[in-house]
Amino acid sequence: MPLPTSGADLFLGIDIGTFETKGVLVNGEGQVVADARRPHSMSTPAPGHAEHDADEVWWKGLVTVARELMAQVPADGDAPRLRAVGVSAIGPCVLPTDADLTPLRPGILYGVDTRASEQITELTDRLGEGAIFARGGNHLTSQSAGPKILWIKQNEPDVYDRAAWFMTSQSYLVARLTGEVVMDHGTAGYFHPLYDLAGTRWDTSGCDDFIDTARLPRLGWATDVAGPVTDAAAAETLIPAGTPVIIGTADSPAEAVSSSVVNAGDMMLQYGSSTYMIEMLDAPVPHPVLWSAPYVFPQSYVLAAGTSTAGTLTHWLADILDLRERSGSTAEMFGALVALAEESPPGANGLLVLPYFSGERTPLHDPDSRGVIAGLTLGHTRGDIARAMMEAVGHSVAHALDVYASVGRRPRRIFAVGGGTKNTVFLHSVSDIADLDQTVADTAGAAFGDAALAAYAVGYLPTRENILDWCRTGRTVRPDPATAPRLRADHADYVRLYEDTRDLIHARATRNRG
Repeated sequence: MPLPTSGADLFLGIDIGTFETKGVLVNGEGQVVADARRPHSMSTPAPGHAEHDADEVWWKGLVTVARELMAQVPADGDAPRLRAVGVSAIGPCVLPTDADLTPLRPGILYGVDTRASEQITELTDRLGEGAIFARGGNHLTSQSAGPKILWIKQNEPDVYDRAAWFMTSQSYLVARLTGEVVMDHGTAGYFHPLYDLAGTRWDTSGCDDFIDTARLPRLGWATDVAGPVTDAAAAETLIPAGTPVIIGTADSPAEAVSSSVVNAGDMMLQYGSSTYMIEMLDAPVPHPVLWSAPYVFPQSYVLAAGTSTAGTLTHWLADILDLRERSGSTAEMFGALVALAEESPPGANGLLVLPYFSGERTPLHDPDSRGVIAGLTLGHTRGDIARAMMEAVGHSVAHALDVYASVGRRPRRIFAVGGGTKNTVFLHSVSDIADLDQTVADTAGAAFGDAALAAYAVGYLPTRENILDWCRTGRTVRPDPATAPRLRADHADYVRLYEDTRDLIHARATRNRG
């Protein structure tokens, strides 16, 4: 779509992902009129460490896509007006900077970085598991930012002593754009044990030996305006000086907004390398299995969950079945895999798979769980195995959704996003097993959500329901009365299969490590 040449309102959204930066310009009707991308890489300097260079990856990624997009905006006559900017990024990350916002080390990434296991144990022993949960609504895991700050103090004392700020990824970008060091409540909600979920404030009691609130960003909601673009940032990015920049949020909440999650009971179900789900609530509901945090709008909250495999399992299967070499593209490879699975009937002729090839997150939180293929006979085909693997993803998602139902938080609407929505077996299996409709969202992703949040923040979209005027949706997948009963019966066996094999699998995992 060509950019308008006069009189239009534009909104800029930029998202920093694990391996790519993406930016979009959106007009006042919610149409993407320009987009730009910049690939980058993740550094793994030691086992369990995952990092980004904050200047090279985060800031230069933003600068590159912003300059490419802004260069397309006409600058003469009655030029289009950039009304506001929204930024999101992977999180929660931990980046120490000095008072001049100079990074003192690479940013430590979210839950994929597992370096702080000893600090998790130390803080849990110090504060007590119950007290940590009561404060933040979550237990400490590799997703928790607090233990990573303690890791810096214990392992990099010079960095720690020089740090004026400990911030996250989008905090750094907003600070470079505006000079304001801020963080949204949604991301702060993963800085446990440093955040009080009920009070929506920092609480560092018991952690005063390694952090105080003076070194943590000022808190606000994602839709609050952090400040205007400075002259220095404008010169680097080509974003006009004075343009409002919102506090922003992490990438997953921004993508949830882009998929239409703006009311309590709405859920985003993201099909990627794994699956991730966010349900919006109007009050916090801490749960020992699900993840609780604020959302993007004032006084909004989420219950989140995630599995460990989805697309990673189909990648593995495609390699095992030698489909990668015989396909001209990734799309053709996955198309061939889905076609193979569709040769087998629902239920995969009696095969049942536990897809725990990378352990499992929700609801098991069992890193030592492993994949199991049950029921194999000499009569089973490649198609049966392909369908059973894909239905296993459906079982894993439904298993997580079972927890929502058990606490009365069964989602009112599910909006499905991600590359896995092209996999019809994934989608139909989830709807059949969970007995829920799924509407596929036609979204440009988190960067679009950033632009929509920016438009809401400056009043261009008067209410959050007006964000729905910008969102696009496609087909709706509903439970099939012809196949759902069979898959729901299989689901009971799926849950039992894990329970009946758990002790053996754990013993083997321990023995193989030793």
